[in-house]
This record gives sequence, structure tokens and C-alpha cells, in this order.
Amino acid sequence: MSYFKYTLFTLFKLPAAWITGVRLTHLDDHSSTASIKHRWINQNPYKSMFWAVQGMAAEFPTGILLTQEIERTKQNISMLVLNNKASFTKKATGRINFTCNQGEEARKTIEKLIATGEPQTVWLDSVGINESGQQVSSFSFEWTLLLKN
Repeated sequence: MSYFKYTLFTLFKLPAAWITGVRLTHLDDHSSTASIKHRWINQNPYKSMFWAVQGMAAEFPTGILLTQEIERTKQNISMLVLNNKASFTKKATGRINFTCNQGEEARKTIEKLIATGEPQTVWLDSVGINESGQQVSSFSFEWTLLLKN
């Protein structure tokens, strides 16, 4: 899929993420990045980005890597976040890029799901970096995958 199609996907399937400004900026077989800029619509009372908006932006690159692999298989696979963990290390202002570098792990998990037919889980990490190159937050999402008939 093209970046334009992912933007449309976000608009129609994830409207809260689209409205707050989450945008896919990079996608290949190994990694993906979503970008979001601190604005009035996504801020908290302390003039930084609301934690839940950071969570949406952080989840997107992890889910897109899995979605990309699922599309390649042409299999009917469902995916759902089972758990997540987050830590916040700096006030999130300006543009924040959330990157997941676990494309290979996503691919292997999907392959194992298809080979065994057994539900699989995988933890994928997404790190938020500001314009100064400083980490502002990190998220881990446990995705559960199920092969449907």
C-alpha cells in the first residue's frame, strides 16, 4: 500500500488518530515510523502531548508492520492488542517520531501462526523521539494473532 492509502486508512478506520495528526512517514520490511506534532488538539493541560495520543502514534507503527505481513500472506488473520506498557522520559512537544524496528519479528510470528495454526502473541516496541533526537516515551504492545477459517 502507498502512504496515501495508509492516510486514507487512518482517516476512515482510525479517525481519532487522523484528527490528532498521526501520519505514517516510513514503512519497509524491517521498520515503520509514525509522526505526530504537538498541537492544541492533542495536548494535555501541561502544554505537552497527551499520553493517550502518544499511545495511538506509538501503536500505529507496530500494527502496520503486522498488517503488512498479514496482507502478504493473503490469509484471514485477526490481530488485537492484548497488553501494553509505557514509560515517559521527557515532555513531548514539537514533532515526535515513533519507530518500530521489529519487522523481522513480526514476519516470523506470522509465519509461525500459519505453520502451526496456533494463536501467537508478540511484543513489539515503539520509541518516541523528538526533533532534538531525545527519547520522550517508549511503548511496548503485546499483539495477539489468530488464524481464522
